[in-house]
Amino acid sequence: MDFLISTAQAQAAPGAPPAGGGMSSILMMVAMFAIFYFMLIRPQMKRAKEQRAMVAALAKGDEVATSTGMLGTITDISESYVSVEIAPDVVVKLQKQAITAVLPKGTLKSV
Repeated sequence: MDFLISTAQAQAAPGAPPAGGGMSSILMMVAMFAIFYFMLIRPQMKRAKEQRAMVAALAKGDEVATSTGMLGTITDISESYVSVEIAPDVVVKLQKQAITAVLPKGTLKSV
């Protein structure tokens, strides 16, 4: 009946550290953290820094695109808000963080 039950393999005593596995597992965790840092965390930090710089550089008259997809021209800027004219005599007030892109001059005239 040995063909139904596999023979037992010799195992280390309970509580004994695996042979040579301690250093390799620490090295593997460091490698995984490095991969996550360079593939996920660092690019996100770079995008956030670029967004902050773009928001800080907003000026009256800039043509912008908002996170909701509206295009317009900035008519007024305060500390946290911008007023954007999206159509003649239609002005909406938005948070500065809602601005996703500054468009090249003349873009709205061609749309």
